[in-house]
Amino acid sequence: MTLDGNYLRGTMAAVLSILQHSMCPENLEFHFLEARTEPKISSNIRSTFPYLNFTVYPFDSNRVRGKISRSIRQALDQPLNYARIYLVDLIPTKVKRVIYLDSDLIVVDDIAKLWEVQLKGKVLAAPEYCHVNFTMYFTDLFWLDRSLTQTFEGRRPCYFNTGVMVVDVEKWRQGGYTQKVEEWMGVQKQKRIYHLGSLPPFLLVLAGNIKAVDHRWNQHGLGGDNIKGKCRSLHPGPISLLHWSGKGKPWLRLDSRRPCIVDHLWAPYDLYRSPKHFLEE
Repeated sequence: MTLDGNYLRGTMAAVLSILQHSMCPENLEFHFLEARTEPKISSNIRSTFPYLNFTVYPFDSNRVRGKISRSIRQALDQPLNYARIYLVDLIPTKVKRVIYLDSDLIVVDDIAKLWEVQLKGKVLAAPEYCHVNFTMYFTDLFWLDRSLTQTFEGRRPCYFNTGVMVVDVEKWRQGGYTQKVEEWMGVQKQKRIYHLGSLPPFLLVLAGNIKAVDHRWNQHGLGGDNIKGKCRSLHPGPISLLHWSGKGKPWLRLDSRRPCIVDHLWAPYDLYRSPKHFLEE
């Protein structure tokens, strides 16, 4: 996970939800990436979760500053949004597998079930959505350029959300996947081939070549679309993880007193709730 003052409230809620639903919370180890060294944030985590096994790693924003292209939403342009690309480079070599999680989600099942998914030779596992219109993630310029589209030859590319990923650390390193993602970011700087921040280069490298896991592990899109952040309902079926991807974040909507119905599912894990929330309930 990443650490950012603007998203700390979400991170703390995510950690709490993971701990509360874990059968063996003492076995969990958290790896946090932060772009700016803020001792107060680490101190807050330590005081809130005194027995939490965690490490904070500095992420050098300069690694991506020259590679980021402007997207449709400012939050997607922040260097820390790209830190997931470098996660494997920053954590210790002893770590063989890692679950990357965004800060705007809660887990309502034992995270060990996701950890134990069989990757079957793939470098990454995530819920896969083949019914989604995949073409919309890239520009017409991309689809009209045969030299670019041939990257998908031999695979059936499907959308997956990079906010929840199980990664085989050794395979990622051996396959040079950080560099592969960076190469597409370089292409984007030369010719605009996509609109969304760090997601499209992941899709270009890995779509159609991941281990698909049950959709219950990423009930995403609860933050609405990237422009207006309108309320959305839950998809039918069992749920293990709720994800407020999109513009609207539950803590902001709750504070504004204009929450969506799904935001009340996040509220019980909010460690920074103002007294007015308790009174309203």
